[in-house]
Amino acid sequence: MSQHPIIEKLAAKLQRKDIPAVNPGDTVRVQVKIKEGDKERVQAFEGTVISQRSGPQGSFTVRKVSFGQGVERIFPYNSKVVDKVEIVRSNQVRRAKLFYLRALKGKAARLREVDHRLEAAKAEKTAEQA
Repeated sequence: MSQHPIIEKLAAKLQRKDIPAVNPGDTVRVQVKIKEGDKERVQAFEGTVISQRSGPQGSFTVRKVSFGQGVERIFPYNSKVVDKVEIVRSNQVRRAKLFYLRALKGKAARLREVDHRLEAAKAEKTAEQA
């Protein structure tokens, strides 16, 4: 269903361009602004992206294990609370939603790491040879 043109212009104006494209399986460090009283500070939340939603109100869910307890946070892409998103590492996954990680712990919850920069360089090299 399409939106009204005025709503589309407003949504386009509010879109953030500084957040990188995150994919399920990526380990990310999200810098979150936290307000305590009249002071504001930045706190890091590092974990694995287990799902993402696209669209104007898109978001991504990050899961980490803290003191043996699983913690998940949903971060909207266009939120003012999110200060910065860094991709720490990328992992190879075969699903769009990694909810099965909730039931796994320890070594069973590991994902296979892949270096996307290295793969991009290989693809570029083969394109030059062809």
